[in-house]
Amino acid sequence: MPYRPPLVAREFFVADPPELPQRAPGEQGLSAVQRAEVAARESASVLLKAATSAGEELYVSLTAVAEGVVRARLSADPQARPASERIIEMVHAGTYADATVTAEDGTVVVDAGSVRAVATLEPWSLRYTDADGRTLVAQNPGEEDISGRLRTLPFGRSIVDGAPVAYHESFTAAPDEAFAGFGERFAPLNARGQRPLMWNFDAFGSESIRAYKNIPIYVSDRGYGVLVNSGAPVEFDMAQQTHAAVEILVPDDVLEYFVLGGTPLEVIDRYDGLTSRPALPPKWAFGTWISSGFFEDSREKVLERAAKIRGRGIPCDVLHLDTFWQTDGHWSDMQWDPENFPEAPSLMAELAEQGFKVCLWMNSYISHKSPLFKVADEAGYFLKDAKGETYVADTWHGSFPACGIVDFTNPEATAWWKDLLRGPLRDGAALYKTDFAEGVPADAVAHNGMTGTELHNVYTLLYNDAVCEVTREIHGYDFVWARSSFLGGQRHPAQWSGDVQTTWAGLGGTIRGGLSHGLSGVPFWSHDTGGFNGRPTDDLYIRWAQFGALSPLLRYHGTTTRELWEFSEEAERLAVEALKLRYSLAPYIYSAAVRASRTGEPVLRALNVDDPADPVSWTADQEYRFGTDLLVAPVNDPSGERKVYLPEGRWIDFWTKEVHEGGRYIDTKHGLETFPVFVRYGAILPRVAPGATFGDGPFEGVTLEVWGTPTEGIVLSDVDGDTVITVETVSETVVTLVSSGPADLANVSVIDVVGKPVKAELERK
Repeated sequence: MPYRPPLVAREFFVADPPELPQRAPGEQGLSAVQRAEVAARESASVLLKAATSAGEELYVSLTAVAEGVVRARLSADPQARPASERIIEMVHAGTYADATVTAEDGTVVVDAGSVRAVATLEPWSLRYTDADGRTLVAQNPGEEDISGRLRTLPFGRSIVDGAPVAYHESFTAAPDEAFAGFGERFAPLNARGQRPLMWNFDAFGSESIRAYKNIPIYVSDRGYGVLVNSGAPVEFDMAQQTHAAVEILVPDDVLEYFVLGGTPLEVIDRYDGLTSRPALPPKWAFGTWISSGFFEDSREKVLERAAKIRGRGIPCDVLHLDTFWQTDGHWSDMQWDPENFPEAPSLMAELAEQGFKVCLWMNSYISHKSPLFKVADEAGYFLKDAKGETYVADTWHGSFPACGIVDFTNPEATAWWKDLLRGPLRDGAALYKTDFAEGVPADAVAHNGMTGTELHNVYTLLYNDAVCEVTREIHGYDFVWARSSFLGGQRHPAQWSGDVQTTWAGLGGTIRGGLSHGLSGVPFWSHDTGGFNGRPTDDLYIRWAQFGALSPLLRYHGTTTRELWEFSEEAERLAVEALKLRYSLAPYIYSAAVRASRTGEPVLRALNVDDPADPVSWTADQEYRFGTDLLVAPVNDPSGERKVYLPEGRWIDFWTKEVHEGGRYIDTKHGLETFPVFVRYGAILPRVAPGATFGDGPFEGVTLEVWGTPTEGIVLSDVDGDTVITVETVSETVVTLVSSGPADLANVSVIDVVGKPVKAELERK
């Protein structure tokens, strides 16, 4: 198994993925679709009866579910659905009203506009094209080696010991085709040559192929994406076993996948249409979060921390209280530690007066040492083992007491647990950090009869749904700070990258995780600034602080303190400067966030989001666009040297104002004071004077910075609505910006760069 080092048992997991069985040498069991006939046809779909190489009768359905989206299903029963739908429906597919279905001369075509499925019935073949007939991707009949052994499994299913174990699909891969997505993956952005397994791990960092957040969707540089609707441990082979093919193994009751046409942005938009739009976090969430860290805390320490933050001029909106707001060893029973946190409502009120929101840590496991464990155990609120007894699992890998796992397939257990959440929120906490949820063992049994394998991945969706429901009930918004996620989890903002190591490798892996997660439809993402496990050196802390300042959301947290004043005077000063840069860009950041909530597009954008035709954009995974107009390349080496790829166009160095031509790499070197940031030539950046908080209200005194001669306007979004700013060029030297909307625009500033207009003027409608 490739998920741990060989020979030495360095790591273990309470919830290992089950391995698929193997057929014995010479044992038959492949049941590949060979031919089909039309069984039924409707306006947007066709059902085909298929004959297989094993003499089985299977059913294939092809449906146009939306413009640019075709669904394919393969099953023994045309009514079969993924096992996860026994508890949650992750994909909500309708039918495309303008679809056409034709069946002529042994060929069936399902036309969904910008994507068409073209099936030849005998011998069987299936390909997907664009509206002009250009093939986007085609089924692969199975690649054989020189001995005639299959390297990849064709469209069909496999049987071992007389029982079906998995469905499979294979696509032919172009020799230079690039792929990206699969959730928050810390491996190289281009997943070609990788084998992503859709199994949520407690990943122990960002330096391996294990992932906390798996989403079975990928995008290709050939103009399409593929989404698999299954909660099972789906395996993707992205041209690893053979460079000629992509293979998908689905150990579920049905193979159901969607081909989505378009650029990465269009694929994400269509994916949202099938699952959900991202929920927009409250405005204050885009400010700084500072954590108590993973060590004992108290009311006095929290107030002292708050006083230092305000006294030292550190911009901050959220204080995060980690595990020790609860009694040590009782985690997570959602009860304030009565000794360290007496009179919690008054503490919450005092912090609110100082402009702080409060986030509380929790998970969905309850220690066997907590008094509430007995209550839940006797009521049957935990997952069971094969004997029907409470599954007491080592969810903390030996670090803390074993726990029961709340069973969200049991409505009574969910209602009981949600009631535990209400008290701290009513006391004044703003939200919960929903930690863990990767720990459902494969051999567990749920209240509704699902196996642990069937429940494992979707468990995090049930968990975060429940927390969001209570938070919305008390405070009126959907918001968590989640470590694990799965298909459709963009409805749970925000998500962070988990327990990363405080190393340069940890920093680099974290950047990759943010890029791939954004391409998987999750725009509101963050990470533990400074790294989580261990204490960062001052230079690493500064570089991570700079990365954090230009990330979608920002939190300082770790096993040791990440409080700015606990590092060197220089480190604190430069971290504060990075925060002030972030707060000055608050209108720009919030506008990008509002746009992301509407379209699904990432805030932290891999270069292929905006330049998918550029091959470099699929491999440059140590830099990103922040919004559409800023290019950021966090320093990932102690030397301060960075080779930065600039996409096509002109880019302005944020610090020196030098103009660079894009479409090439440039060499940069930065001392600790600065880091590589570039502004798109012609951009209009809305900025404000940095304050102590982002706050809740509209921005005041917004300055529009003009970086070069703009050719297009912007939309400035705020809590009181959108302001549309258009560009009117009066002459070669003067640019007039015309605004329409409620924004408090103070003035226009022209940045002194080559080719800039002499001045810019602002007019209001």
